[in-house]
Formats: sequence, C-alpha cells, structure tokens
Amino acid sequence: MNDISVKKISPLSGYVLVEPAASSNKTVSGIYLPESNSEKPQYGKVLACGGSIWESGVKEIKCPVKVGDTVIYKKWGGNDYKIDDIEYQFLKFEDVLAIVKGK
Repeated sequence: MNDISVKKISPLSGYVLVEPAASSNKTVSGIYLPESNSEKPQYGKVLACGGSIWESGVKEIKCPVKVGDTVIYKKWGGNDYKIDDIEYQFLKFEDVLAIVKGK
C-alpha cells in the first residue's frame, strides 16, 4: 500500500486526522536530547474530519473542529498511522481537548 497519501484519506464518522507538530529535541534551557528520549507533541493541525456520529440513535454529535485548526489532544488518545516517515494521528472526537486560537 505504498500509494497511500494523506490527501486520499477520509476519516470515518467520529474521527479526525491530525498531523502532529514536529517534536523538539532541545529543552527550554538549551540541552539537546537524543531522539529516543523525545516526547511526542500533543498538538497538531487537522487535515481531515469524519462525519457526525449519533449517540443512542437520537443525538447527533458533529465534528467539533474543521480542517486547518490547530488542536491539543489527549496524550494517550488516538491511533498512529505512518506515511513517508510522518506519524499521523486518528483521533476520536472526544480525544480532542482544545482548539488553539490564532494570534
């Protein structure tokens, strides 16, 4: 499945596709850490949104974000999917914690 690109992916209902921000291997104080020690970022840019989901068949829950939003998500939420050395995140709607507003 080498022909899969991010542009071809459309998440199913209840899911959002996010490209995580690049992780930094440098601490605030200027110390460089090995890549094996770096922690994954918990925020990124929304690339695609799935459709609404229905709770108990009566209440519609629409996607809380839109393509292009920068979001913060749960540390252990989502599923990784790697394409061309980038690990994308498939997140459930409830794993998205906040939208980062522009400047």
